Amino acid sequence: MQTTTAQAAYPIGTPGKPWDEAEIAAWRARQVKQRDYAQDVLSAINALRDTFDVTSYGALDYAAEHYPLFAVRTRSWDDALPTMLVTGGVHGYETSGVHGALQFLREHGGDYQGRANLLVVPCVSPWAYERIHRWNPDAIDPNRNFREGSASGEAAALVALLAPLRGRVLMHIDLHETTDTDESEFRPALAARDGKVYEPGEVPDGFYLVDDTENLQPAFQQAVIEAVAKVTHIAPPDAKGEIIGSAQIAPGVIAYSLRQLGLCAGITQARYTTTTEVYPDSPRATPQQCNDAQVAAVRAAIDYALAHG
Repeated sequence: MQTTTAQAAYPIGTPGKPWDEAEIAAWRARQVKQRDYAQDVLSAINALRDTFDVTSYGALDYAAEHYPLFAVRTRSWDDALPTMLVTGGVHGYETSGVHGALQFLREHGGDYQGRANLLVVPCVSPWAYERIHRWNPDAIDPNRNFREGSASGEAAALVALLAPLRGRVLMHIDLHETTDTDESEFRPALAARDGKVYEPGEVPDGFYLVDDTENLQPAFQQAVIEAVAKVTHIAPPDAKGEIIGSAQIAPGVIAYSLRQLGLCAGITQARYTTTTEVYPDSPRATPQQCNDAQVAAVRAAIDYALAHG
């Protein structure tokens, strides 16, 4: 495919020219609500109120739509205990991140009573969750904007929630997916939005992790990979030894500069950080298996952090 043809194939924008407000509005008008945040997520969070503290950390208002934001915390929070942070749904279309976080709380949240403080934010981006999309309604990717003064309301709200805990979180795991639509929709849209050439990539078949180039923790990442490998398959590198364009530094592990890129896992400067990437479109994985993989990753991450401090 020719690069100019690839970009022109996206239905919005002019090749070589970044989107203006009219084009963002045209893109937004194409986004259709496909599922319900209140029904799917808020109801599941409310069901946890008997055993956890559920706290509001803000709300997002987009046109006539109102989205309250909630975090789930250990009820008997103890500042003397290590704090473990789990975030999901930074990208709304990455379904197992949301439902894996909720499943972890239901099935295993009580396992850490008296051993750790848990703080879980199951769905950072509710508008995008409903539309099965990566961006917010302003065509902004929250996961490049986790910094002070963020233009993303989703990112700004989470940064504010976590500001008092900066330097006090031992482990932060951010739950994501890499899907076939990354190549069929989201990366072409990104190129069109920014007026750049879309260069096709390869979607890895399997689970992988993203470490922090400024704080590599290979043994921690390996512990998570080993736990997830019991649930689903780990992504192999491509012919270049890469996963989504980055060098594999260990089986199923690549690394990004988390804080420089404004990624969610870099917010708190935790000692142990990782971003999970589940592949839900694999013929070898079911939706439940994807949720189970996220749960296995969370448990392994917390257990490793507790064992190694």
